[in-house]
Amino acid sequence: MQIGSILAIYFIVWWVVLFAVLPFGVKSQAESNAVEPGTDPGAPTRPLLLRKAIATSILAALVTAGLIYLARSGVVRLEDLPMPFKTDMD
Repeated sequence: MQIGSILAIYFIVWWVVLFAVLPFGVKSQAESNAVEPGTDPGAPTRPLLLRKAIATSILAALVTAGLIYLARSGVVRLEDLPMPFKTDMD
């Protein structure tokens, strides 16, 4: 597997993991009774984005390493993945 493929997989995995990690530990302004005037009460008080970005990077690296291992060991092959059928018009 080439480095470009590995980086592309990591990029996709990073975004998927980010959306899974974002809701962890979030308290809204309404829950913490600290609603700032002019903001939505559902807005987070402390989103902790730097911590979440670091956690996302580490988790994405682990998931990507696992996927690379599965691909290189032969456990999962491209032929095993479901592909759309070819039509006669191709």
